[in-house]
Amino acid sequence: MAQQFASDNYAGACPEAWEAMQQANSGSLVAYGEDEWTARAAQAFRTLFDTQCEVFFVFNGTAANSLALASLCQSYNSVICASCAHVETDECGAPEFFSGGAKLLVARTDSAKLTPEDIRSLATCRSDIHYPRPRAVTITQPTETGEIYTPDEIRAISQTCRALGLRLHMDGSRFANACASLGCSPADITWKAGVDVLCFGGTKNGMMVGEAVVFFDPALADGFDYRCKQAGQLASKMRFLSAPWVHMLESGAWLRNGAHGNACAQKLADAIKALPGVDLLFPVQANGVFVRGSDILFEKLRARGWRFYTFIGGGARFMFAWDADPARVDELASDIALCSKDDL
Repeated sequence: MAQQFASDNYAGACPEAWEAMQQANSGSLVAYGEDEWTARAAQAFRTLFDTQCEVFFVFNGTAANSLALASLCQSYNSVICASCAHVETDECGAPEFFSGGAKLLVARTDSAKLTPEDIRSLATCRSDIHYPRPRAVTITQPTETGEIYTPDEIRAISQTCRALGLRLHMDGSRFANACASLGCSPADITWKAGVDVLCFGGTKNGMMVGEAVVFFDPALADGFDYRCKQAGQLASKMRFLSAPWVHMLESGAWLRNGAHGNACAQKLADAIKALPGVDLLFPVQANGVFVRGSDILFEKLRARGWRFYTFIGGGARFMFAWDADPARVDELASDIALCSKDDL
């Protein structure tokens, strides 16, 4: 089918990830992560973040987020998150399941971002034994609405977490897009800003499959390998999860891919922002564009063959991956313009 922008999961594997997979497919190597590719990938993360972090490779983002949060909590604890955080809206209860019952405490605000005030309010509203004791905070970077936490915002959140005895987790399924947008080093918006553990997305960044769980405090990683095994996330042929990371990180493809997706999102936003009957629901800061329009407009776009989701804010969501074709973005913009004109 013609290229679609309903999800950045529609994209195939980028050349760097594919080449690494082919190279890793040669010969016989030790299983369960004791191979040279996995060691090299872990070191690539330590180089990227300029710190001695502990790194684990899992199959998907649900496992990465859920197991990471479970490692920070006991079953009687709770995790503070935004109302549209991915762990709340799209993980099918997996964080609660893998933690043995730790509850998500949701900040009921209109913003996709958590604030220190949101965290303090939920963490201090009760202290009795009948309330699940807050233990961690999770932020989605970028948010589900495509907005980005700045380094100052993350530092303010982490300072609040420290004051309240909470750990800070970052869901970074599109972490590369955030780094590209901010123009900062990965360290600046993670451990240097107070993040304890990051789930770094590979699938949406151009890999076939795979996410990395990065613990910036090695003590927090104690036993995480056993959690992965118990949850069915210990790959016997681990080199096929870890090898793509080697080429992605060492070549800089991870950042180029994120920047390209962001640029295509901005290209669409610039082309349609002045159209009558069309509004941008949220600021375009990463690789997503959320469009408000009439039901008739959306019906006409679908009739012209476009796929998109409307599950966030009621608008059409368009996501741009590493392989987004600028010419195809222009086609989408032209069709939105045409359909919005016909809708008047």
